[in-house]
Amino acid sequence: MDFLKLVKSRRSCRNYQSRPVEREIIERCLEAARMSPSACNSQPWYFIVVKEKALKDDLARKAFSGIHKMNAFAKDAPVLVVAVSDKSKYVAHLGGQARGTQYNLIDLGIACQQFILGAQAEGLGSCWLGWFNERAVKKVLKLKRTKKVNIIISLGYPKKELLLPVKRKPLTKVSEFR
Repeated sequence: MDFLKLVKSRRSCRNYQSRPVEREIIERCLEAARMSPSACNSQPWYFIVVKEKALKDDLARKAFSGIHKMNAFAKDAPVLVVAVSDKSKYVAHLGGQARGTQYNLIDLGIACQQFILGAQAEGLGSCWLGWFNERAVKKVLKLKRTKKVNIIISLGYPKKELLLPVKRKPLTKVSEFR
């Protein structure tokens, strides 16, 4: 698929089929994320793919309840991908401190976007979720308190084609040539 066409076709999916997602497809999405650039090649990311239904349902119920219930639709996705950030390499961390930039979060964002574009290319729907109960996620997945869960990506086959128009500022409002 033409890259710009791929990017323009991506939409956040909130309605999923119950059809399972093949492991090979998820692995190709993970490979796209793995190949992402990162500051000083730190690769400060780790992905936990939650496919096992009982665990996925428990995770979704606890992560997306209470004040986080606006994302409860994610419980219907057959897969939840939990993105955990790691620390950057020392040099990248120092550079980030000097610039006031958390490169590990930028790097994680790039990796998640490549995962999502990989999913789109495979015919999957996804939604990037940043509003969830992180403490509950760590407890369900038995993660150390020191770990930082930044993003959860819901993943699955869309119930319907996602061709809603997307509202974006015109190119002239977000760029300039000098």
